[in-house]
Amino acid sequence: MNRQLGIKLGAIALLIVLLLIPLLMIDGLVDERQNYRDEVLQDIARSASYSQQLTGPLVVVPYTRTIRAWRLDKASQQRVLQEREVRGRLYFLPEVFSLDGQMRTELRHRGIYEARLFHADSQVSGSFVLPANYGISSDLGSYRFDDPLLAVGISDVRGIENAPKLKVGDELRDFQPGTQSQFLGNGVHAVLPFKASDREQRFDYSFELSLLGSSRLDITPVGRDSQVKLVSDWPHPSFGGEFLPTERSVSNQGFSARWRTSFFATNLEDQLRACTAPAQVDVARAVGADDPDISRASTAECSQFGEHRFGVALVDPVDQYLKTDRAVKYALLFIVLTFAGFFLFEVLKRLSVHPIQYALVGMALALFYLLLLSLSEHLGFELAYLLSAGACVGLIGFYLCHVLHSLWRGAGFSLGLAGLYGMLYALLSAEDYALLMGSLLLFGVLGGVMVLTRRLDWYGIGKPRGDDLEFSLDDVRVQR
Repeated sequence: MNRQLGIKLGAIALLIVLLLIPLLMIDGLVDERQNYRDEVLQDIARSASYSQQLTGPLVVVPYTRTIRAWRLDKASQQRVLQEREVRGRLYFLPEVFSLDGQMRTELRHRGIYEARLFHADSQVSGSFVLPANYGISSDLGSYRFDDPLLAVGISDVRGIENAPKLKVGDELRDFQPGTQSQFLGNGVHAVLPFKASDREQRFDYSFELSLLGSSRLDITPVGRDSQVKLVSDWPHPSFGGEFLPTERSVSNQGFSARWRTSFFATNLEDQLRACTAPAQVDVARAVGADDPDISRASTAECSQFGEHRFGVALVDPVDQYLKTDRAVKYALLFIVLTFAGFFLFEVLKRLSVHPIQYALVGMALALFYLLLLSLSEHLGFELAYLLSAGACVGLIGFYLCHVLHSLWRGAGFSLGLAGLYGMLYALLSAEDYALLMGSLLLFGVLGGVMVLTRRLDWYGIGKPRGDDLEFSLDDVRVQR
């Protein structure tokens, strides 16, 4: 390799390294704008409602238990009978839990940003079976039961849009704020028209619940048999959680999904039993024998109770910041391919392209990503990409017509650059096939370079051709 070719390749490599500086700055700007967008969306959700999680309904039975225990009096050294009252709650999951929901979306704007909210109108129904004496079989006389409650956990109660009423049989009961349960968190409750009985009690329930939320709705399948149906006008759902829908249908008009689970799949009954501090723990605490290991285990089980859920997120398939960030990841490859095309014109057409001209074209390629970012915030990614790519291809094509001393060469190079932009858009759109398409593109470019340079004398690049040398000798003779 002659010295002139080595200097040119070194200059091109140095330019590529220097162009990484503006590209890194643009990549940082993409992250900054994305973080600002997320802050605005979070602020909108803070003013309206966050994502919602529905847990329940559960039957909650508050009780007071009198604990009698013999303890040693240190002063008299005699055993004395002490009584202490402890308070607790019994919990019961429904036999059947059914939810039929309709979700409609709403866009709320703040500046150039928009947040997607949903209104979920749900009909919740099912049945409970309460065991005789609430399942207390021993020392029943020490228990005093308060009125049972039906509690529903709602993660963000600000999103409750109606005044729900509980229907039990033919009777309507108003819901009150709070769940009266620590592990259910925020929500509502209604007093049930039942008392403790030595017989098993069965009853049906139903209520309507309208919730406002943002981005995601999750549901905990609390029933022995849980059936959930959701219908929405949003055509881009993302189903998540521990259970996927058994049936789903997605179209341009929206989606419909059904879930069905049982106690065998969720194991919520065992977790609830471990979570709600059984009677023997109350007794141990009453006599002063607290067991921290039991407390920690109970807390861990409570934290896991709400994790057995499923739901749907209303995702945006056109996230301009995500796609712009992915486009910037291909910027270095884009610049290398463009400079490789320049270099091929030099060696094949015996042209001379100055490193400054390389740098100007490289800056135009880098500014494409800045144009794409700024325009996509206002016009959408597809239109912004078309305008940005068209502007850069037009500018570089006009410039190259003069650099390459030919309108056809400049037009041909612009056509190839437009093809690269088209391939880049295809890579950004086809997430699952991006690696395959990128590999085929690189293989195709390498194959094209090898075909075009198969007869090129790389040792002769930069040396004067024979006719140039003959012309130079004739000039010398004429001067003499």
